[in-house]
Amino acid sequence: MLGPLVVEFNGQSIVPTAGKPRQLLALLALRCGRVVQVPTLMEEVWGEDIPRSGMTTLQTYVLHLRRLIVETLPEGTGSTPKDLLATRFNGYQLTVKPKSFDLIEFESLASSGDNALERGDAAGASKYLHQALALWRGPALMDVPVGRILSMELMGLNEARMRVLEQRILADLWLGKSAALIPELRKLVEEHPLHEKLAACLMIAYQRSGAGWRALEVFRGLRQALIGELGVEPSGRLQSLHRELLSNTANLSLRDYVLT
Repeated sequence: MLGPLVVEFNGQSIVPTAGKPRQLLALLALRCGRVVQVPTLMEEVWGEDIPRSGMTTLQTYVLHLRRLIVETLPEGTGSTPKDLLATRFNGYQLTVKPKSFDLIEFESLASSGDNALERGDAAGASKYLHQALALWRGPALMDVPVGRILSMELMGLNEARMRVLEQRILADLWLGKSAALIPELRKLVEEHPLHEKLAACLMIAYQRSGAGWRALEVFRGLRQALIGELGVEPSGRLQSLHRELLSNTANLSLRDYVLT
């Protein structure tokens, strides 16, 4: 899921080349082990413009996926394509338990990183969170047409990735890697000009690297963006960090300004 779509049975791909069957497989795989209702599948594939032949066409797509599954089954196996891609009441379900699933692994590593950070184990947190982010091979489902349902799923995935990235940056800041983080943080702040936590991390990284004046520039840029886009001032926490910078406070606390 975390990049181009890869779904394999017995080491062989069952990803179709056509867009809509690929879209269908992506949603079934993303919800592997759960029944996906027919209306949900049809909404994903056609949105509000479901054709009169929609049900028949959907069944054709499922049949195509089952034919791809057939080609992966070894001789003498007790399973059939209908066992692996099962018809349920008003829906379909991929019934297999995946031996490896990058999304589950990502979530597990992210949870381990969060727990390590809460314990104050910055080195452990950094290790787990780096490993979690390394599972991403590009934008999630980057080669799959995306409808309304997958769009919502992708929104959640991207938010999870951003949160893990934030936590990894915090862990690395805690480890004293301020100067090394500045190029990455500058790029992220440019891409997300309204993101207060990223701005705070960059401000602290600059201050710890002896460039307090650059930290003040970051705050000014954030304030201008927030006022210009949303008509609001930075949060009280960011304004407090700004005051500490103006006062040349030597040791800015990550816990006070970026840990939540």
